[in-house]
Amino acid sequence: MGIESDQLVYDYLSRVGDLAQQQQLPSGTRMKLVSALRGEIDRQRAKAVSDSPAAVRRILGRLGTPDEVVASASDGDGPAQAPAPRHTPSRAAPPEPLPTADLPAQRVRRRVPGPRTGTARERPGNPQPPVGASPPHLAGMDELGPSDGVDWWRVEPKPFGAGESVAGFTGGVEIPEILKPPPTEEELAARAARAAEEEAEAAGYESEEAAGEATETVVARRRWRPRLRRRAEEAVPRAGFGNPFLLLAAALLVAGALLGNWLALGLGWLLAYGSRRLTPAEVKTAVFGLPGAAVTGGLVWLWGRFEGRWGEPVPENGMRDALAGTWPWVLKGAALASALYLVWRARKR
Repeated sequence: MGIESDQLVYDYLSRVGDLAQQQQLPSGTRMKLVSALRGEIDRQRAKAVSDSPAAVRRILGRLGTPDEVVASASDGDGPAQAPAPRHTPSRAAPPEPLPTADLPAQRVRRRVPGPRTGTARERPGNPQPPVGASPPHLAGMDELGPSDGVDWWRVEPKPFGAGESVAGFTGGVEIPEILKPPPTEEELAARAARAAEEEAEAAGYESEEAAGEATETVVARRRWRPRLRRRAEEAVPRAGFGNPFLLLAAALLVAGALLGNWLALGLGWLLAYGSRRLTPAEVKTAVFGLPGAAVTGGLVWLWGRFEGRWGEPVPENGMRDALAGTWPWVLKGAALASALYLVWRARKR
């Protein structure tokens, strides 16, 4: 309830501010007018017994409509103040009798008022009917009324109800199935029997199709087995020398090792280094790894001879002769090791 009451106050003050701006009142006057109205409303709400929307509507009704408040603020001089609460008389005061006996006729005629002009104010008891209803956010308190009922723009259909009827709308949505009479027990039994027969026929047809498909699958598998075996046999590579480039490099290395030809050895290692059939790791193994291992073995052999561990001991001044006698065998061993590695890789390819 407090939220609705505050909303009524905000709507009222907003309406007053809009009308004051339309009347081109100064900003200071508008601010003072709205502040004074807010303070007066808060004081009366604090004195009220309950803070319901109906009580707030009564307070706003006593203050006057936004049009009257803005009109009084624009006509008055000095700072804007909240208008005093209106007190509507319960009944109209009786008209003052006109003295006719003691006064002359001329004076009596002077006291009879003439017809009012169009510019004169009308009586407060006979207000002009509104031309048209204002929208909810611009409606004044005179249009809202002091009742406790829900405002007309807040009426919404309930989530599980049909809501209010629309004027001028007749008819509805018709579904043919609803208009038909309910089926009898015999019709329901016939429908159930028909559905059972259809399900049995569908199950038998599916079983026949499944059996036929299984038979066709077995026959097709038997037909394709020889073909698959042939393809598998064809796909298996036969062992052989399938890379003549690597075989040529190996032949050059073997010939160079047997003949002691430096040119043949160099060409063999050069072909192995430039081969695209070998990976970089295989090239390093064939050209650098195995020859390096052969050189390491020759150095170990010379160290053992120099230390007297194996072979003929090296004399004091015979190191050059030992190197000259060991070097050719180291070179031949490196060439043969590289050639064997290349032949092995050629068979793998």
